[in-house]
Amino acid sequence: MSTNYFKKHPNEDGFFMDYGGAFIPPQLEEEMKKINEAYFTISKSHKFISELRDIRKHFQGRPTPVYHCKRLSKKYGGQIYLKREDLNHTGAHKLNHCMGEALLAKYMGKKKLIAETGAGQHGVALATAAAYFGLECEIHMGEVDMKKEFPNVQRMKILGTKVVPATHGLKTLKEAVDSAFGAYLEDPVNSIYCIGSVVGPHPFPMMVRDFQRVVGIEAKDQFFEMTGELPDNVVACVGGGSNAMGIFSAFLDNGESKLYGIEPAGKSLDNLGDHAATMTLGKPGVIHGFKCYMLQDEKGEPAPVHSIASGLDYPGVGPEHSMLKDLNKVTYESIADKECIDAFFELSRLEGIIPALESSHAVAYAFKLAKENPKQSILVNLSGRGDKDLDYVIDNFGLPE
Repeated sequence: MSTNYFKKHPNEDGFFMDYGGAFIPPQLEEEMKKINEAYFTISKSHKFISELRDIRKHFQGRPTPVYHCKRLSKKYGGQIYLKREDLNHTGAHKLNHCMGEALLAKYMGKKKLIAETGAGQHGVALATAAAYFGLECEIHMGEVDMKKEFPNVQRMKILGTKVVPATHGLKTLKEAVDSAFGAYLEDPVNSIYCIGSVVGPHPFPMMVRDFQRVVGIEAKDQFFEMTGELPDNVVACVGGGSNAMGIFSAFLDNGESKLYGIEPAGKSLDNLGDHAATMTLGKPGVIHGFKCYMLQDEKGEPAPVHSIASGLDYPGVGPEHSMLKDLNKVTYESIADKECIDAFFELSRLEGIIPALESSHAVAYAFKLAKENPKQSILVNLSGRGDKDLDYVIDNFGLPE
């Protein structure tokens, strides 16, 4: 990927063509400007880069491997590979940007990290970063998701983080973002809002993407070393879209790899509130301080959404993804709940890898591609492990016969 792309997108005002920006209260404008300036200063700093590289190698355990799924490939036809972000410390890709955001907070003299979480993976990662750097941490999580992802709630508390339930609306990810933003507004001078994906007002979509680029950089070199070529297809699940931007970033301009972002079709695409297929059925709107494709109700407000994967049930999407859709650089498709569950068990039983429900959406789509293109290779970003989902899956779907 040409570095010119990353210098061009976003522009100085934080826009990815028509999407992004910073639609925020006046009291936050100065603080966002400081965060942006601090990020550009430290991202060019040898000391910052060296410390981040040291953290990634010795604390996170990077690089994570690329793995060839031999049994799945034999069954489905195409050659299926996984970028094993489930082996990143804390069990998902989220720590890649959380350690970067916490290091930025430390540089700026902030005392407290505030964030939302859906499935709890971002919350656990940020709690881990806070413990590492000796910072306070407050995580806002929808009450529904707290019950669904109870092990991650316990992990956050063990790490010393305060977990605040979001009790309004649908009590899931959107409401957690609302709640966290409200808490951040109370003291933006001493705290920093560490957004959990490539969403939110500028500079967060850019920062999170940049910290996640390590996934694509590693995967591209690893896949080439293993096969002597680049993958024909690259697949990643999309909620806000951080894991997808991480891996897509290395393949956007090579002309060889088709990129697929996979959203939740949920129970049905026919009824608003039964899915979270933002790219498939949404239209441009403003949510949480930025412009993007968005699922909207009849009043133009963010619509209710559903996914069995708590990390994907968001009515918006990253502004860079919105741009890439318009440019036809990425194809966005959707996977239903049942297909996701089937893939969850299939990967577990044929390869011995239990995936997160979020990642299972991408795995399910990889099976479809493999059947349709038996001579092609497919690289899936396995964004997280499924420990957090075990009780929910067994209680609601049982074990396959």
